[in-house]
Amino acid sequence: MGDGTLFRYLRYPPMPLSVGDPAPDFSLPDATGQIYRLADLKGQRVVLYFYPRDNTPGCTKEACGFRDRYADYQGQDVVVLGVSTDNAKSHTKFIDKFSLPFPLLVDEGGEVASRFGVYGLKKFMGKEYLGITRSTFIIGPDGNLEKIYLKVKAETHADTVLADLGTL
Repeated sequence: MGDGTLFRYLRYPPMPLSVGDPAPDFSLPDATGQIYRLADLKGQRVVLYFYPRDNTPGCTKEACGFRDRYADYQGQDVVVLGVSTDNAKSHTKFIDKFSLPFPLLVDEGGEVASRFGVYGLKKFMGKEYLGITRSTFIIGPDGNLEKIYLKVKAETHADTVLADLGTL
């Protein structure tokens, strides 16, 4: 973390978002280089899920849950987008290995995750590092946050989100 990222995080920790707030705008490439902009998705409901790493057990369960229910999400006219700090090559392997039908966006520096308040200091086995906390945001057609999930159970999350979409 010699690039000053940790210092910037500690000096300017992310502000928490609330339901009803405008979703932070973003522009990120997917694994193929196609750019996704939140502004271009206005008028559509978006499920934006942040996950720590490609090809890890929890992240795989979560991604496969969205994959297995993807037709149901499409039936409700919902755009599903996954975001992690992994690079395009890693995303491509993850997509191919598990036949993921939705885009995975590349946020290598964690800038967009920071704007959503889900990139920060984590601890594992006595080491501190910056990373993404598994979280999901439902963004309404008006661009405002409709639902925020900060404690995600990877195995059942896609079903939970789908059920909640029926109540929005």
